[in-house]
Amino acid sequence: MSKRPEDSSRSNGPTSDGQRLDLDRYVPAFITFIANKMSRNASTVYQGRFGVNVTEWRIMSLLALEPGISASRICFVIGFDKGPVSRTLSAMQERGLIDIGPDAKDRRTHSITLTPHGLAVHDEIIVVALERERRLMACLSEDEQEVLIDLLRRVHSNLEGKPDLSND
Repeated sequence: MSKRPEDSSRSNGPTSDGQRLDLDRYVPAFITFIANKMSRNASTVYQGRFGVNVTEWRIMSLLALEPGISASRICFVIGFDKGPVSRTLSAMQERGLIDIGPDAKDRRTHSITLTPHGLAVHDEIIVVALERERRLMACLSEDEQEVLIDLLRRVHSNLEGKPDLSND
């Protein structure tokens, strides 16, 4: 983010100790801004072309990797609260994208899988999703891409078990 002259005139006023965020260096802001822009664009593309919103796509992509997982596992992996995931799963089931049934190993939980229709939709979206990723990463060399992926993986794992970091 480059500083523009008009940026210096904007101010929310000083905090009690005079500190302000430097949005050119504040990592949580960068991650949030990137995620918001990616999600907004993905929502437009996936909803318009496939009738699937971003949350549904995230769940579908996870179910393609881990067929038969539980809703709590979905919440854990993608970092969503139980309520929105439950509502999304219900909507996906109504549209024939997923099946929800009792887990064979633990009757207290449910096993969630993509239906043949859901898998077909997944297979169409994955082509678009991977192309979006390719375009996002095109500004980096292959080596830089690997470094970025490694760094993001490490930052993500640093959030595990640290609720004070995940509230930002």
